[in-house]
Amino acid sequence: MAQGVLLLEKDIGVMNMKNKEQRLKELNEMQYYVTQQQGTEPPYRNEYDQHFEHGIYVDIVSGEPLFSSFDKFDAGCGWPSFAKPLEAEEITEHFDASHGMRRVEVRSKTADSHLGHVFPDGPKDLGGLRYCINSAALRFVPFAELEEQGYGKYKALFE
Repeated sequence: MAQGVLLLEKDIGVMNMKNKEQRLKELNEMQYYVTQQQGTEPPYRNEYDQHFEHGIYVDIVSGEPLFSSFDKFDAGCGWPSFAKPLEAEEITEHFDASHGMRRVEVRSKTADSHLGHVFPDGPKDLGGLRYCINSAALRFVPFAELEEQGYGKYKALFE
């Protein structure tokens, strides 16, 4: 796995500070910068911008499901873009006035990881939103591995 953190079924679920601290130690420099320091990875030079395999994208820290490949589209912005979250309750939104812009930051609820931003310029036929997410905040779980990695309930999305 390119992004390193393999979460097995026993690891998925309620996150406590001890296992969060351990997971943070397993992140590479870019993953830590993005998720913990509100960083942004370089556009077009990230793992999932042009990745369209069937599966789900989970929080690199908590392992909680965030997005589905069915809701992913190429926005041409250089980062993975999604029309909506897979589990809406796992996404929190926060006003962000950094860098002289007015934006809405999105974070994962369980791990409080910075994910990216949401914009109202997505495809109208998909609801009009564009969740512009850093690849470094995500781990992809392919359809073929959903069951073995503890995400079996999401197989129905692809059948």
